[in-house]
Amino acid sequence: MKRLTERRDYLAANGGKRAPMPGFVLQARDRGDGDVAKRIGITVSKKVGNAVIRNRMKRRFRHLAREVLPEHGLAGHDHVLIGRASGIERPYDELVRDLKKALGRVARRP
Repeated sequence: MKRLTERRDYLAANGGKRAPMPGFVLQARDRGDGDVAKRIGITVSKKVGNAVIRNRMKRRFRHLAREVLPEHGLAGHDHVLIGRASGIERPYDELVRDLKKALGRVARRP
């Protein structure tokens, strides 16, 4: 799985489909370039907490993405996880369930 590294990719994903969940917001955008690779980007703003909390949340999201996206992610899409303040206290198994549910919502939307 590839990572989003450029700001323009994050901005483009912002124009895609959204699925808000209690611990995060999932944004997904079909790249339309014929490549079936799934790309992931993670962002957590300073409103969520200090650097220690933000980095902990990003580590949890990276692990979550490695576990869930290969099987349930959308091929040829950019996925962006935006952390929410409640995401750090949320149990990991609930985050997994939420991400699968969010991916299902995004896949169904036209």
